[in-house]
Amino acid sequence: MKCKNTIVLDVEREYIKERDKVKQIMSKIPYRICLTSNGLTAITSKGYICLTTHFVDENWKLTSRILNFCWMKPPHTGVELESIVFDFLKQWGIDKRIFSITLDNASTNNTLQDILKSHLCVQRSLLCDGEFFHVRCCAHTLNLIVQDGLKVVDKVLHNIRESVKYVKSSDGRTLKFKECVSDIGINMSIGLRLDVTKRWNLTYLMLESAIRYKAFEILKVVDRSYKNCPFFEEWDKGEKMCQFLEPFYDITNMIFGSSYPTSNLYFMEIWKIQLIIEENFLNEDVILKTMALNMKEKFQKYSKEYSIVLAFGDILDPRLKVDFIMYCY
Repeated sequence: MKCKNTIVLDVEREYIKERDKVKQIMSKIPYRICLTSNGLTAITSKGYICLTTHFVDENWKLTSRILNFCWMKPPHTGVELESIVFDFLKQWGIDKRIFSITLDNASTNNTLQDILKSHLCVQRSLLCDGEFFHVRCCAHTLNLIVQDGLKVVDKVLHNIRESVKYVKSSDGRTLKFKECVSDIGINMSIGLRLDVTKRWNLTYLMLESAIRYKAFEILKVVDRSYKNCPFFEEWDKGEKMCQFLEPFYDITNMIFGSSYPTSNLYFMEIWKIQLIIEENFLNEDVILKTMALNMKEKFQKYSKEYSIVLAFGDILDPRLKVDFIMYCY
């Protein structure tokens, strides 16, 4: 058996070998490189930073590589983040080949991109003086927009969420719920899904699964400990919410795609979101109308910053061209 030190050395050698391999690949890239950076907090409350590159290689293949994933000591300010990201770029020798960086909408990221842009502009390494350098994460923006809409239905979501949580909290309750589902003649193939409150798309999947298995009323009869069964009106609202959110869910999945280009999808999908929101201003259902009005305010905040460079993707798409952009504007 290998001793601990030998294993550590083997891992380090493999890391250096893989790092050199990636460096060699990146040195041959004839085009500009795009970045995404994410900050993450573990359950231990430790902060981490991840830097990923996206580029088209010499064989015209769309490629992504995680360059760095490491612990970041406090403070997690925009100034500290910029210093770390710039050091990463220097280490990989790509600081003069960057085109853009995509970040979520945290205030620290605004500071990060401001300083990093200035840093790279001093080197004269950004195109158009960095006019197209900062790209806001479309999926994160969409999450913020929908979350504002979901605030209207907090109580309905609470009861459905607690119901799903109750069933999934033990094997015995799950088995009992399956029996209730079987009694009404439904095949439980997927099962209930519990959401993460900060991820609205997971809330949509939770709603979809809970509505599919209409057995909570039966569970309330056979299990006296179950207290959070939604009323009929709440299930009705949940169903309407599901229908309202479905196109947003489809758009999110499309934008999250990693095996195909998404720049030519950005403008059209943002435009679709605007249309869906506006169509619901006149919705007879008060809940959906209020959700749409809430979402409009957040949408307008971010739509003022339509990414011009991503609109170029539609111009270059032979199915759309300039006419489409003119029509949407």
